[in-house]
Amino acid sequence: MSALLSARRLISSGSSFEEDIGYSRAVVQGDWIFVSGTTGYNYQSMSLPEGLLAQAEQALANIESALHSAGGRLSDVVRVTYILPNATEFAECWPILKKAFGGIRPAATMISAGLADPKMKIEIEVTALTTSRT
Repeated sequence: MSALLSARRLISSGSSFEEDIGYSRAVVQGDWIFVSGTTGYNYQSMSLPEGLLAQAEQALANIESALHSAGGRLSDVVRVTYILPNATEFAECWPILKKAFGGIRPAATMISAGLADPKMKIEIEVTALTTSRT
């Protein structure tokens, strides 16, 4: 195994999807943390809340948990991608997104695309750089 691969650390949320599909909730490589697309699925209650706002809040909580497990925090986020099946609903969750990222202001993209389950309203992916701490 190369030194580069041995320095890589995989973070799991405990979701069976990670094993079934073959991915990690997050990957730490050096000072970088790459968090996979994360939905509003609540792993404690094993349920998906109804509605875009509740799912956006839960997705951000899941991301924050993954970042914490990887040694990071939301303030380390430098890039965020939002994926919504219905682009016209994006503005509804802006206050929640601004609460999480307003002071950080990472580079961002919103894409409209179908998600794995039609009940899912949003998926969020982030990239963080831990050396950005002050």
